[in-house]
Amino acid sequence: MIQIHLTLNNAPLTIEVEEGETLLEMLRNRLELTGTKKGCEVGECGACTVLIDGVPTDSCLYLAALTDGKEVTTIEGISQNATLSVIQQEFIEKGSMQCGYCTPGMIMTSYALLKKNQHPTVDEIKKGLAGNMCRCGAYQQIIDAVQSAGEKLEAMEKEA
Repeated sequence: MIQIHLTLNNAPLTIEVEEGETLLEMLRNRLELTGTKKGCEVGECGACTVLIDGVPTDSCLYLAALTDGKEVTTIEGISQNATLSVIQQEFIEKGSMQCGYCTPGMIMTSYALLKKNQHPTVDEIKKGLAGNMCRCGAYQQIIDAVQSAGEKLEAMEKEA
């Protein structure tokens, strides 16, 4: 067992992990953070996407031990005080999910994209989400949600 120290969803965490344990396994099995989905397990689908130091990362391929000293954010960590984040709200509002399996990974990738660029073009959104697959084909609704969330974030900043 390896003891690691990380920040998980804005809270410090010390945990012991197995040498070959993936971040996905740690999140789902040890910490019961089941919002991060187990999909293909080979880094192709994006269902397991979390943010590591703000960068979208496939948690199925990332060893838990490598998160030592890092900041990890899951889908559970982007809402505040039981209030959904703007991107989560827009995914619901725009009907961006059908089965919902890809949704956490899509949201986390979109969240990171909007942190860098609140006005992404359709091509920038497509490029940003290229590592995430939606088997239901809700891509247009996802693009609409990302654009709408960017507009709402900008409006919120102007009000502040």
